[in-house]
Amino acid sequence: MKKPKHIRTDQLLETPYIRVYDLVYEDGTHYYDASRRKTGSLAAEHEETQMADAVSAFVVLNGEEPKLLLFYEYRYPTGQYVLSIPSGLIDPGDSSREDPLFHAMIRELHEETGIEITDKDRLALINPLVYCSPGFTDECTALISVVVNSDWQGHLSQAGGEGTEHFEGFVLSSRQEVLELLRKGTDAYGHPYPLVTWAAMSWFVSDMWKSL
Repeated sequence: MKKPKHIRTDQLLETPYIRVYDLVYEDGTHYYDASRRKTGSLAAEHEETQMADAVSAFVVLNGEEPKLLLFYEYRYPTGQYVLSIPSGLIDPGDSSREDPLFHAMIRELHEETGIEITDKDRLALINPLVYCSPGFTDECTALISVVVNSDWQGHLSQAGGEGTEHFEGFVLSSRQEVLELLRKGTDAYGHPYPLVTWAAMSWFVSDMWKSL
């Protein structure tokens, strides 16, 4: 497929966590790109993006009745708590590990839920990189399946939230409850939920987690 030829990247804004660029193309097109990446590592500057920015976990608490682990997290751009899944950025310390995606996920899962992964639990890669909103940003995340077979009851905690993170309770949902959330298209408060949460719910009710 013939692609527009990218000739220059102009940085318009820099903050500790996000940057804004003007992508300039040979035909005169200018396209604004919000990114966590620095010039030289933007997806638009390469044939293929090699590593996701973040990890997102689809977590099943396995037992007599398996439950999908969801929780409420305050997301500043939406101005409200939204129904979320465990996720977080891949840190430099994660990137130096043999399995950076799994290492980052285990760390984030413990921080956001209190769950400590053991040999009884099962982690699997669903997708190494999906774009979150490619019309706006090159931000991308890896999707990881986490099936918790070890004892999790009494261990759930949101005390590990750091910095700007604010959590407001877990929502442990059965297959029927997840189907209802999918049918409604909103959470119990009538608020929209993120696309990655929708993906986790769809994956759960499809029983794909059983085969990974």
